[in-house]
Amino acid sequence: MVGQHKAKRAVAIALRNRMRRQKLTPEMAQEVAPKNILMIGPTGVGKTEIARRLARLAQSPFLKVEASKFTEVGYVGRDVESMVRDLVEIAVDMVREERMDEVQSKAEHNAEERLLDLLLPPSPATAEEDPVAAREQATSTRERIREQLRDGRLDERSVEIDVRERSFPSFEIIAGSSVEEVDINIKDMLPGLFQGRTKKRRVKVAEAMDHLLQEEQQKLVDMESVARVAVERVEDGGIIFVDEIDKIAGREGGQGPDVSREGVQRDILPIIEGTTVNTKYGMVQTDHILFIAAGAFHVSKPSDLIPELQGRFPIRVELDPLGKDDFVRILTEPQNALIKQYTALLETEGIALEFRPDAVERIADFATLVNERAENIGARRLHTVMEKLLDEISFEAPDLVEKSITIDAAYVDRMLADIVKNEDLTRYIL
Repeated sequence: MVGQHKAKRAVAIALRNRMRRQKLTPEMAQEVAPKNILMIGPTGVGKTEIARRLARLAQSPFLKVEASKFTEVGYVGRDVESMVRDLVEIAVDMVREERMDEVQSKAEHNAEERLLDLLLPPSPATAEEDPVAAREQATSTRERIREQLRDGRLDERSVEIDVRERSFPSFEIIAGSSVEEVDINIKDMLPGLFQGRTKKRRVKVAEAMDHLLQEEQQKLVDMESVARVAVERVEDGGIIFVDEIDKIAGREGGQGPDVSREGVQRDILPIIEGTTVNTKYGMVQTDHILFIAAGAFHVSKPSDLIPELQGRFPIRVELDPLGKDDFVRILTEPQNALIKQYTALLETEGIALEFRPDAVERIADFATLVNERAENIGARRLHTVMEKLLDEISFEAPDLVEKSITIDAAYVDRMLADIVKNEDLTRYIL
């Protein structure tokens, strides 16, 4: 992340306080509420990226939602409680993946044994055979086939396995106080209807191994334990990023049809303040979920939010617009910076692309200039400028004879001159 030290500092403190809270006594920890953060800044300056990278560093369940897609109860739109349900689903997936990694070796062993049973079915013993000798011979043969299987020499052979058909009924069950709140798990009530029949399929050994491995992993993972851990992780470490909160800023009595703006704020308020949400994995308390809200606040201002909601975001951080120096760093410093991305893309066509330092400076100049003259969309402007700059090379790449191309300041000026000269005059024409 380039720049935005104040925002980074605020989220770092919030994360550190969360770690400190976990070391407190249960009685004290229950009283320590997270200090929610309100980020104020124009588009493209890194509001979402800061929150996303924070969650990745903390390995916390993270969800990004847009406040504008929620509506007051009674209007067509998503229920605000759905953000908590979505976060729990993300946490369940995270914990399931972790548990599957833990049982990977045991699942591989079980799947290998099942596959060997398919490749070498046990032969019926005859009366004349010595049972000990027969067992030793079967074991020796099995180990030889196991070795061939691990070396990949049997990958092209076909075996017959049982595959469960995925058949789902073509109707929806709606129950509870909202469309998304399904209290009755029909799959548990009528398992025969939803389980599907099994059928025999002939597949290659490699594909059979993948299928059997998935089956064994699912058998070894206790989903009840996964759900319980996921709910705990959401309650103690979940992060919800509410973007575009400025779009629902507004008080009753304003002009226009957006009568539900304040209603949405009032619906979001109890979620942020702390309530209990019913999910299919159990009840989830939102008291200690960290909420990070963000908005450009071009038209409205934070004081347009209802006072109760303002009070739930005690930490306010203003993010600075990005300038030329920031653009130069964004183009070159990150691990997967834009210049590195385009270089790698064209390298797949055999083209060696090199950007001179003066070219990077000129690209940053053009991006800054266009942001000043048109809408300031922050670092997203670099995508526009880079696409325009490499348009000719990208199109002609397969047919180019010269495979080594150097981008210097003169090339940048030639390709991007039109952006500066031909401003969009249509905005001035009625």
